[in-house]
Amino acid sequence: MTLKSILLAVLLTGIIGCGQKTDQQGQATADQQTFEWKLVTSWPKNFPGLGRGPETFAKYVERMSNGRLKIKVYGAGELVPGFEVFDAVSSGTVQMGHAGSYYWKGKAPAAQIFTAIPFGMNVTEMNAWIHYGGGLELWRDLYRPFGVIPFAGGNTGVQMAGWFKKEINSIEDLQGLKMRIPGLGAEVLKKVGGVPVALTGGEIFTSLQTGAIDATEWVGPYNDLAFGLHKAADYYYYSGWHEPGAMLEFTVNEKAFNSLPQDLQAIVEIATRAVNQDMLDEYTARNNEAMAALRDKHGVDVRPLPDDVMQALHDASVQVMEEQAVQDPQFAKIYASYRQFQQQVSRYHKLSEYEYYKNRANTSD
Repeated sequence: MTLKSILLAVLLTGIIGCGQKTDQQGQATADQQTFEWKLVTSWPKNFPGLGRGPETFAKYVERMSNGRLKIKVYGAGELVPGFEVFDAVSSGTVQMGHAGSYYWKGKAPAAQIFTAIPFGMNVTEMNAWIHYGGGLELWRDLYRPFGVIPFAGGNTGVQMAGWFKKEINSIEDLQGLKMRIPGLGAEVLKKVGGVPVALTGGEIFTSLQTGAIDATEWVGPYNDLAFGLHKAADYYYYSGWHEPGAMLEFTVNEKAFNSLPQDLQAIVEIATRAVNQDMLDEYTARNNEAMAALRDKHGVDVRPLPDDVMQALHDASVQVMEEQAVQDPQFAKIYASYRQFQQQVSRYHKLSEYEYYKNRANTSD
């Protein structure tokens, strides 16, 4: 090699080495950068189940990130009202939210599907559709125009039909009934002559106690006992036709999420999946204890809704879903995917889950 060639090679090696060093320093700086986020919810601060989910999420993220991403959780009304969580995340006022997607039906009617459909899929089936049946992709497409990324954020399992101040013996007893109920269940109640009322969790007890509403659904024994709803209504009906597996959501501002290094993005994703399962585990365990307390300690009258009432609600649900699909193309597209998955999984679960439950009930002590 000539002296000129040797000098050129040395110069290029130095330039490449400096570039690599700069890249490594830049990556090290990104790895050391810290972030502080705000997460607002639609629930009272630290409320059992619903409210503890985001608190658990924040703890998981801080531990897994070694403190590089810290998230402060605010209950409903502390920063924004419970029904304004989506707007706060979309605008970038906060980085994250935790709520139920059916609260945003005024912005995107199809959002209701991602919480629950009356007489629809249970929690196991819903999780399968979201994560392995194309549901999550449809959900993210729906929220993309708002600059929001959704993640599954917990599930209550099958809910109770609710608390009523009077007996329900026929479908006529629902006519004119003022009931706190959100989402598609509210549309079904309206279809059979009821009057749905929108209330956040913190407003329910007083409204029921004072007679501002005649009935309410909330979640199930665990949360209902915590709110003391047995003190405001005499009759507790099952089962939760309106929410057979109410999925909650974490929402993340898209710009905030994209500003995170890839490892922190992965931590956020994994932490949401962990909380999604953890919340169901908590409800499954705690609902048992709470129902026993409601019955044995407080003498609550727990009843099934009559068969003809259930049939009328089912028929009305079919009509509501058809009407919603006609009115909104996005709703029609997402519901078609949901419905196809439900039909497929129902055929299998009829042979597996349903038969097992039936046989277990028939053979138990």
